[in-house]
Amino acid sequence: MARQPADKSSKNDDSALIRELALLLDETSLTEIEIERAGLRVRVARNISVAAALPAAYAPAVSAGPSHASAGAPAAAPIADLATHPGAVPSPMVGTVYWSPEPGAKPFVEVGTKVSAGQTLLIIEAMKTMNQIPSPRAGTVTQILIEDGQPVEFGEPLVIIE
Repeated sequence: MARQPADKSSKNDDSALIRELALLLDETSLTEIEIERAGLRVRVARNISVAAALPAAYAPAVSAGPSHASAGAPAAAPIADLATHPGAVPSPMVGTVYWSPEPGAKPFVEVGTKVSAGQTLLIIEAMKTMNQIPSPRAGTVTQILIEDGQPVEFGEPLVIIE
């Protein structure tokens, strides 16, 4: 329960505390922080929305067969539709995706890579632990749906293997 400010100076102190906490959120990349001091509880949170756009580097491969697509045709299905794709590999946890074992190294997979069941596709960092995510089946990576360093939610589609 928040207390009512007793006078104008404590109101200024409270807003200074809120500004300080907001700056701390920016500096640490946290999404929420809460503090309780002398009967005053302050919670500062930022609302983060994730766009469902794919970067150009991860656009789906174009079929080489007889084409019915025109130059104005949409390039990719929305990510929500890709979650139901039979070849979608969902994220088994919440964390941050990394496509290579270390910065600057060659990625584990790229579009067009043939993978076998159990082969490492990517790493998800969760609670300072690097978790290797294996391919659930053999096939070819046809789409990469997330960027390197991007946060992911449980069940969010990561790649399409056909």
